[in-house]
Amino acid sequence: MEKRRVCVATGSRADYGLLSSLMRRLQEAADFQLQVLATGMHLSAEFGHTIDLVRADGFAIDAEVDMLLAADTRAAMAKSAGLGMLGCADALSRLAPHIVVVIGDRFEMLAVASTAMLLGIPIAHIHGGEVTEGAVDESIRHAITKMASLHFVAADPYRRRVIQLGEAPERVFLVGTTGLDALAQLQPLGREALGRQVGLDLDDGFFLVTYHPATRGEIAPLCAVNELLAALDRFPDCRIVMTKSNADADGRAINQRLAEYQVPRKDRVALVASLGQPAYLSALIAAAVVIGNSSSGIIEAPAVGTPTVNIGSRQHGRLRAASIVDCAEHADEIAAAIGKVRDPAFRRLAAACEPPYGRPRDAAGRIVAALRGVPLASLRVKPFHDLPPAKET
Repeated sequence: MEKRRVCVATGSRADYGLLSSLMRRLQEAADFQLQVLATGMHLSAEFGHTIDLVRADGFAIDAEVDMLLAADTRAAMAKSAGLGMLGCADALSRLAPHIVVVIGDRFEMLAVASTAMLLGIPIAHIHGGEVTEGAVDESIRHAITKMASLHFVAADPYRRRVIQLGEAPERVFLVGTTGLDALAQLQPLGREALGRQVGLDLDDGFFLVTYHPATRGEIAPLCAVNELLAALDRFPDCRIVMTKSNADADGRAINQRLAEYQVPRKDRVALVASLGQPAYLSALIAAAVVIGNSSSGIIEAPAVGTPTVNIGSRQHGRLRAASIVDCAEHADEIAAAIGKVRDPAFRRLAAACEPPYGRPRDAAGRIVAALRGVPLASLRVKPFHDLPPAKET
């Protein structure tokens, strides 16, 4: 019996952290052949050349699609997506997978999904149905949903939304999130080991900061990051671990500004392109607070009881835990939010709150079971599921 060839596409440290457990399950399954397509920031030294982390974890790279232009504009994002489609057309034609797995909402995944759709290769989409109103990712995510034949969602409201978009209910699987599975399987690094990795002595009050461009934000990303840095300066006794921004428009400008900020503060501020998943999750557990606008502050941080200061509109629309304090991109509000979450009473609340994405439920295993059970021939036609007509009043 022919193995099912499943091509998993990964474009960054962030999505690889969510995909690695699924990749491992597929690699170990006798009835699947895992194919790995690496693209985007993975191939860029500027963003840590994180393809090395994928290989170090024991995964062979079946295709590399170099698509990322060394520019910091929306036009560069569009051109990079176009280059990605050119490269993916060759790669996917050569690999001939039975199905392509993509996750989330970035322009790299839009390139992969668009190419697979045009080649007639079924798509399985992870983390559809979510809302992030402050980023162009919002439109990309829903566009990929309409290209995909199988959907693996993190929470029931997201399942309902995918069905609302016209997807057949029997093809929409509520599996939870692989990010929580990764936390459950993690053997966390202690602060001493983390400190050696980032070059700081970390105490129990350090901040973990990740800020990405809000591509539909209300103020310019560089102005927004300056407000964040001004707020951080109000806590001069706290150590700070910063991870660099992604490759969206203005991401490089943000990274340059972060580097400028770190140089005169090297005794208490570390800036890294990528920590790698085990170290990042360990830092998230050990930190006093997660600060920025990354989805990890919304999904993973509440699951381990770490408070989050979520800045601006990039994550507007996602499910919220009581451990998250939202604030505008202004120094006064950011500083006030940091002060609030550092209060012992709030930290106790954060430690006890129920995470909105639930508990680990072996999302990777559920995805593999669905991929195993679906008849491939049934994916050739994609029906549109109409909602029942509204009742007349």
